[in-house]
Amino acid sequence: MQNWRLTFGIIMMLLLTAIAGICIWQAATYYSIYQQGLFILYVLLYVLFLVPYILSKLGRFIAIINGSKEIAEGNIQNTIQDTGKDDLSKLAGYINNMKAGYQSALENQMKSERLKTELITNVSHDLKTPLTSIINYVDLLKKEDLSTETTRAYIETLDRKALRMKLLIEDLFEISKMASGTVELDIEYVDVATLLTQAIAESNTSMGQASPEIRERIAKFPIHAHLDGNKIWRVFENLIGNAQKYSLPGTRIYIYLDQSDDLVLFKIQNTAAYEIDFAAEELFERFKRADESRQTEGSGLGMSIVKSIVELHGGEIKIEIHGDQFNVILHLPKQRLI
Repeated sequence: MQNWRLTFGIIMMLLLTAIAGICIWQAATYYSIYQQGLFILYVLLYVLFLVPYILSKLGRFIAIINGSKEIAEGNIQNTIQDTGKDDLSKLAGYINNMKAGYQSALENQMKSERLKTELITNVSHDLKTPLTSIINYVDLLKKEDLSTETTRAYIETLDRKALRMKLLIEDLFEISKMASGTVELDIEYVDVATLLTQAIAESNTSMGQASPEIRERIAKFPIHAHLDGNKIWRVFENLIGNAQKYSLPGTRIYIYLDQSDDLVLFKIQNTAAYEIDFAAEELFERFKRADESRQTEGSGLGMSIVKSIVELHGGEIKIEIHGDQFNVILHLPKQRLI
């Protein structure tokens, strides 16, 4: 009764078929020419209209079965062609949608497996490189004939490599916590404009003279919002740091901050030093880096951490690439939405 049209159609076909059987029997046993003519006329109409209709439905049903069989055997590119508007067409559409969903799930699984492989490869590389340097420099320090100046230089290198490992491990723990949903936000009423200017000043200090020039365009002071100040600081720190590391030498970094009634609007723009020959969305994947040769220092987790923090706040992030221009755009809610 949930599909009354199909039920009604089946009942009518059964009745008409039963009547056709009675007419054939009556035509064979009745001697009245008039009655025989009526019975034969009904049988002719049944054969001319209902039988082709039933055969058409049966043919489409068999086509759906054969198409489903091909899909079940692994040919997920196969599509069941059916342009009608009845229940058989709906069935074909449902199977095609199931196939599309399965294909999407399969592609996502393959992508996930690829990312796992890349993660293992990249984290092994990024941990092994400083670890090997630490082991080598420790072996060198064991020698007794080193000068004080050489020893100090080796210790500075050890300190730098150890800090590199520390930062990578901290990033791994942080992205793991965010992925598991165990991070709690400490929401405060913060001045985002002041937070950004402080992050820019600190990044200029840490990068020194070699850093590309930063031009900030902050619409007004203050720009207040209910956010986790420490987490948003990390967002600004990662985005500015990425722009400084991956910008073409001699170019400028532009940072814009504005607001609407409900949102804080942030944008950072730089000219990339490396050709980006993959989809912008892939930069949100773990261990994806614009520098595929991995000559610059970085965990490859920065953009993934940024995306996780923004989404925890109920905000949006997107990347736009126009030739060599690389733009990251953030929309953060002023009021807590979660």
